[in-house]
Formats: sequence, C-alpha cells, structure tokens
Amino acid sequence: MRSSVIVFPGSNCDRDIAVALEKMQFKNQMVWHKETILPKSDLIVIPGGFSYGDYLRSGAIAGKSLIIEEVIKAANSGCLILGVCNGFQILTETGLLKGTLLRNKNLKFINKDVNIKVMNNHTRFTSKYETDQVLKINIAHNEGNYFTDQKHLEELKNQNLIGFKYCDDKGNINDEANPNGAIENIAGIFNKNKNILGMMPHPERMIDKLISNNDGLNLFSSLLN
Repeated sequence: MRSSVIVFPGSNCDRDIAVALEKMQFKNQMVWHKETILPKSDLIVIPGGFSYGDYLRSGAIAGKSLIIEEVIKAANSGCLILGVCNGFQILTETGLLKGTLLRNKNLKFINKDVNIKVMNNHTRFTSKYETDQVLKINIAHNEGNYFTDQKHLEELKNQNLIGFKYCDDKGNINDEANPNGAIENIAGIFNKNKNILGMMPHPERMIDKLISNNDGLNLFSSLLN
C-alpha cells in the first residue's frame, strides 16, 4: 500500500508517522508542501506539529499550501486521508472536515497520555479495533478543543461519524476524562464518506511496547486491511 506524508515548515511528527507506516510495510514517500504533484497514493497523511509556527491560527497557512489543492482532489476522489493533531486542524481549515479546533479549556499546552474510546469500528481506519475498546494514546496540543455547530453535531452522531471520544480508563465518557474541553469529548471524526479521519491523539506514538504501548498499531493495520 502506498502512502504519502505531507511535510510543512514546522511539522515535527512527520518522521514519527513515517516510522509507523514503514513498520507496517507501507511504501511511503515524504512530500514537501511546495510540490504541486502528489505521488500515486492509497493513503495521504497530514502529520502533527506546528505548521508555519501556528501563525494566524493553527493550520490556517498550511491549508493554503500548494500541495493541499492536490490533497483535496485526492480526498474527493476517495483516497484515504489521515490528519493527526495539526493535521486535523489543517483538514478543518481546508473544509475537508467540518468544525474547528479551539484553545484548550485551561488555555495551556497539554502533553500527556489519555484514554480514548473507539466509537465506530466499521471504517477503513478502525476495523481492527473493537467498538468501545479503550486505548491509551498520547496528546500534545494547544488547540485541541473540537467544536462544531449543533446541526453538524447531530449529523456526526446520527451518521456514526465520531471515531473516538476521550474517556477514563474504564471507558466512562465524562467531563473529568475530557482533557481539552472538546464538545461531547470528541477526539476524532470522519467525513461523510468515511475516507477522511481527523484526530487529535497521536497513534504513531503508540506502536512499540518498549517505548510506550502499541494501542495505535491497529489503526495502521486497519488501513492495510
């Protein structure tokens, strides 16, 4: 399976995601943001980091990069798109995903491991997980507070487009388990066609038991499957 990782000035998780993809035997290429042609890809990843130093707002400038036009074309033709952390922010800036990522509720940068619950395992990103499975995944963000309007929130719920929610270690979804104030504890969402996933937690950091855990591994094995 062929993958492409988009690299912006300020990206700092691009190599991490490349390591995860290559571990799972993806044929991966790194694509600089000024390119105007995408390699033929089954999966495009927009990685975490601080693209363009988060000037204006997170993901705003990256959303206007040259390569993004090709990413949008690929997404609209059905290519799988994964946006992690800053990648999720960029996807909302492009309009490929609805909603926005606001400042964390405590107005501070958060870097810690959290629990998230798998809300929908009937997608190409999550099929190797069990529904309601609890994962421990790292977050590292300043703007992870997902917000959207009521109409879109109902659409997310009615069409099963919520991928993950923040929870405690027993799977309870409550305010205490919500690290950033995201509406209804939402940690990741799909588009209507479920070929695009944006998520704030970093699955690429959880692929090796020796350095963390391997709770993120099944996201990549789901994609291969």
